[in-house]
Amino acid sequence: MVVIKALRPAIWCSSSGFDGGRLVPADEVRFVQFPLPALSLSLRLSSGNNAKLRLVQATEESSMPITNDHAASISGENLHQIATNGKATNIVWHKSPIGKLNRQELLQQKGCVIWITGLSGSGKSTLACALCHALYAKGKLAYILDGDNVRHGLNCDLSFKAEDRAENIRRIGEVAKLFADAGIICIASVISPYKKDRDACRALLPEGDFIEVFMNVPLQICEARDPKGLYKLARAGKIKVRIATKGKHLCFPMRNG
Repeated sequence: MVVIKALRPAIWCSSSGFDGGRLVPADEVRFVQFPLPALSLSLRLSSGNNAKLRLVQATEESSMPITNDHAASISGENLHQIATNGKATNIVWHKSPIGKLNRQELLQQKGCVIWITGLSGSGKSTLACALCHALYAKGKLAYILDGDNVRHGLNCDLSFKAEDRAENIRRIGEVAKLFADAGIICIASVISPYKKDRDACRALLPEGDFIEVFMNVPLQICEARDPKGLYKLARAGKIKVRIATKGKHLCFPMRNG
């Protein structure tokens, strides 16, 4: 257990105060130098705690101007935008002063989603890893959302029923959108057999920011590879699968997407 005594704030706002009970937005937020005496920090560590703490002290004064949008956020002028979305009520979108374009400029790349779909064993994960490695070699930041990996954590509560499969793709799409908004190249590697689910994910991003890649590999080759043994289990009737033969998307078995 770590116990840290409260330190006096290192952030203060200039030209702010209350006017007749109403908060007057600050003109700027300023970060100032402050002393950090040894006695101001109290630590209590249990014998099994290996945590390490690093003390960082401000060394110089800096400031950041606040625009009208920021002032509105501070003053609460946007409270009329309270909305309901799904089961969430009384929510307000809080706009950040740093947007996608700022983050892209910082990273020197364009945030987007590369969505790789195809049968199990078609090489989706292999392609995703190769692409991520190639981007890394070029100094580009990418992250892979693999269907199986996501089901180890974020989507561990979902089964492979139709409704859960749709929710699985919806969540991956929303996370991919956040990565792209952060300026990161997000590579989603998921079976995602249903066009309507992929189109819903595409609709989350601006036009051109969602790149769909279909691994057009015949079923026979995928089953011959069978890297996870899913085809063998399906043929033995040990796992339930669905077969969709509409268009090019022959989906068998559909387990991780």
